[in-house]
Amino acid sequence: MTRAELVARTSQLIDEGVRLQANPSLDAFRTWLQLSDDLLSVAWGSMDRYHLSWLQVGRPTSIVRGRPMTGDEAAAYVREVAAAKTAVLRMSLDAVDRLAMPFIGETLDADAP
Repeated sequence: MTRAELVARTSQLIDEGVRLQANPSLDAFRTWLQLSDDLLSVAWGSMDRYHLSWLQVGRPTSIVRGRPMTGDEAAAYVREVAAAKTAVLRMSLDAVDRLAMPFIGETLDADAP
């Protein structure tokens, strides 16, 4: 993946994360979460359980167990996790775009000087 592709895909996922916070949908959230996990894994490598628990991404503050979530609970869950994951995506974008950090999935852009 080229740097430009990573910037573009990350920007799209950030935009979608913002949309999910405004209009939560569990189905759209699940797809977005998988796409963002896949992109971050390709760019930076897989994250082990230690890193994920440290970041607390995907772990809501109030967990519903033993019953389906109500519509309001599902919306709150999507908003909370989407906000956290969008922040991670913004940090990734900053690392690639502003700080020009190398990433593991990088390939040379044929048009780059």
